[in-house]
Amino acid sequence: MGGFGRYLAAALAARFASEGMGMAVVLLALERTGSAAHGAFVLTAWMAPHVLAAPAAGAAAARSRRPRLFYAGALAGFTAAVAALAALLGRAPVPVVLAVAVLGGSCGPVVTGGLSSLVAGLVPEGARRDRAYGWDASTYNAAAVTAPAVVGLAGAAVSAGPAMGVLALSAALSAVLAATLPYGSPYTDAGAGAGAGGHEGHGAAPRPGAGAGLAALWRVRELRAITSATTLAFVGVGALTTTSVLLARGLGSPGAGGVLMTAFALGALAGSLTLGRMTSVEPGRLARWAMAGTGAALAVAASAPSVVPAAAAFAAAGVCDGPLLTATLRIRSEHAPGAVRAQVFTLGAGLKVTAASTGAALVGLTAAAPPWTLLLGIAVLQLAAAALHLLVVARGRVARAPATGRPAGSATAPAGRRTPGGP
Repeated sequence: MGGFGRYLAAALAARFASEGMGMAVVLLALERTGSAAHGAFVLTAWMAPHVLAAPAAGAAAARSRRPRLFYAGALAGFTAAVAALAALLGRAPVPVVLAVAVLGGSCGPVVTGGLSSLVAGLVPEGARRDRAYGWDASTYNAAAVTAPAVVGLAGAAVSAGPAMGVLALSAALSAVLAATLPYGSPYTDAGAGAGAGGHEGHGAAPRPGAGAGLAALWRVRELRAITSATTLAFVGVGALTTTSVLLARGLGSPGAGGVLMTAFALGALAGSLTLGRMTSVEPGRLARWAMAGTGAALAVAASAPSVVPAAAAFAAAGVCDGPLLTATLRIRSEHAPGAVRAQVFTLGAGLKVTAASTGAALVGLTAAAPPWTLLLGIAVLQLAAAALHLLVVARGRVARAPATGRPAGSATAPAGRRTPGGP
């Protein structure tokens, strides 16, 4: 298995464990304490550190002279936290359990954006790298489809404890595979630093501070556009699970919320493996199409008369959503300065997780509203995100055209090529 093949296996194993935690924690808390709310508190502690830990994780990756040790160590810590929660949840004092969840959640940015930042060091720039990001995006969607199903089946067949044990084993496999990756790849930009895939122990370039990634997200127009748009979109995505349950109940099928989300996840997997591999389409345009299409399909689902057409609309929304992550990863890779690439990836992922948790909280506060209005609100957020991306990109082009003396439409570098130093 080549370096990129091992990377995909490591990423899938890590993201499988991450995606399964939501259901596993709630099931285990319910089994041991009789309270799903206890599991919700633990899950909140698991998710909350993402945005706070992301800058530190990205900076640590960029500064690390031994990236192999950093990534394998972070995934080992993630594994230890999952295993510890399997043993302690419902048995140890609540503060201890919450502390373990916070520590494990702090490794989350490495599982998401941190691992994705390694792709640039494993695959040469151009169409091959664009396709590689399509495969990377598919690991998220594949994990989102399979992990809850495996946890649910294992929990029903045995108990929630062994189900979480399966997640810990998957996380451990990702740590072992991460230790075998070639971190000294020549495909990373010069000066990228070890954390971005540079040669271990030989980085001579100045190492960026923890705020450098955030500065790049704001300064580089393409990064600013995709980060602001996807963060807004994920406020809606975070509310989608709860809304699907409420919608199914409103349509007379209280247990069909999972069917709707499974249809969305399967659609997203299909979309990432098909539309997400359209390397001929500029990634910013692909991202806008994805968000607009997702919003339109969810708006259709809001008016569905029964679960079957609603599931079809959710699947269509998933197909549209599938290419969004691929496009996002391509934009980050093409436009992030090499020295802060890991920070840009971890920060972007952390902001999206935080936005999703905000959306989940908001839908909890408005759960008494008619479900179709909640789903329509989520659809509007997707459409607004597409419009926001277009606005930020268009304003940047207008601002740059007089200074460069070129037509406004020529301000952006072609897909697959980075403008040195960013715009």
